Amino acid sequence: MKAIVWTAYGPPDVLKLQDMPKPTPKDNEILIKIHATTVTAGDCEMRRLDFPYWVRLPMRIFVGFWKPQRIKIPGLYLAGEVEETGSAVSRFQKGDQLFGLAGLRMGTYAEYVCVPEKGALATKPANMTFGEAAPVALGGLEALHFLRKANLQPGEKVLINGAAGSIGTYGIQLAHYFGAHVTAVDSTDKLDTLRATGADKVIDYTQADFTQLGDTYDVIFDVIGKSSFSRSVRILNPHGRYLIANPSGLIQRMRGEWVSARSSKSVIFEMTSHRAADLDFLRTLIEAGDLKTVMGRQFPLAQMADAHRHVESGQKVGNVIITVDHPNQR
Repeated sequence: MKAIVWTAYGPPDVLKLQDMPKPTPKDNEILIKIHATTVTAGDCEMRRLDFPYWVRLPMRIFVGFWKPQRIKIPGLYLAGEVEETGSAVSRFQKGDQLFGLAGLRMGTYAEYVCVPEKGALATKPANMTFGEAAPVALGGLEALHFLRKANLQPGEKVLINGAAGSIGTYGIQLAHYFGAHVTAVDSTDKLDTLRATGADKVIDYTQADFTQLGDTYDVIFDVIGKSSFSRSVRILNPHGRYLIANPSGLIQRMRGEWVSARSSKSVIFEMTSHRAADLDFLRTLIEAGDLKTVMGRQFPLAQMADAHRHVESGQKVGNVIITVDHPNQR
């Protein structure tokens, strides 16, 4: 099979298209023929091993100290169909169309991947293409996790910072589904996308600092982790919640614990849980027309390095999709 192999830690060109053995499922696994995957900022950080020092060492131990050794094929998210099932599998059968995550072993930058039957997988929404479904397990699950942790209530005011990416565009729609008024923040060229996605108000961060405009919010969802911590907390209403999807380090976590312990406001950093039940919930919203994927640029598998460069350019809007061709489709 064709796969993108992670040859070293570094720039996008360390990702090489190579021939790799087609995997064989174990008794409790399914073999998925991948039709689409996605590239995220987290994928780029992983490729570079660009993490805070307290994360970098464990990641080197997990992946390989000097170069990737235990994980050869990166990629977490997928949409595809079941090609083969292990002898103990009962949940899925050949031909089922699925979307979800591959798990810690990764491997979705390829034509095929083996995934545990009990992993975070669900039936693909009937009204989505494979390309549209692939990023839901990233942005949809992340946004759902944080907004649920915030216990978002109808009528509350939510601000989403970094709203034009995968998590943000799903977050706008989910916040609306929960009955909130949504303010979305991003750069000038992305404001039309925010409006089209359903934002009630947009703020261009190149022209204004949302923490200085005099507005207050019940929930601030900082997707990219770049807002001023102290000023963001200051503009939260009493019992407001500050959600940080990408915390910058231990000091920020300590400050968050202090704010949560000493005031009525809460700072939430929690890692997202990846559950099949949550994918099923998102599928029901998608099939009801309450949630959609904002499609950005699309690249074939062979142009994975270009896709990574595009994500790192900061110009990404919505989701970057990787389409995976197969010999019998050519």
